[in-house]
Amino acid sequence: MTASAPKLFYSINEVSEMFGVPDTTLRFWQRQFPQQISPRKTARGIRQYTAADLEQIRIIYNLIKVRGLKISAARELLKKNKKGTQQHLEILTRLNFLREELMDIKNELDSI
Repeated sequence: MTASAPKLFYSINEVSEMFGVPDTTLRFWQRQFPQQISPRKTARGIRQYTAADLEQIRIIYNLIKVRGLKISAARELLKKNKKGTQQHLEILTRLNFLREELMDIKNELDSI
């Protein structure tokens, strides 16, 4: 079985599940961060998120939910240092991935 290609658009329900936040939170973040999150809307008003939107949501999620910043502080940080904020998130993501791999190796060694 081959891996499926990434989707072009994701529904608000899919994005909500990905990040473990209610869809109301995503709508709120869209209003608070209009420069970063701007999903396209269908003629019926249904939001369609792109991979770029997901990346921006990931950054905002990290600032607010992981680092505990208030909305105003997150907005200011993104405005002043967007590139640094993105790099910080990429480093954290890589470190978490490496941690998971190391834990898997440890568990395998422990079972020997």
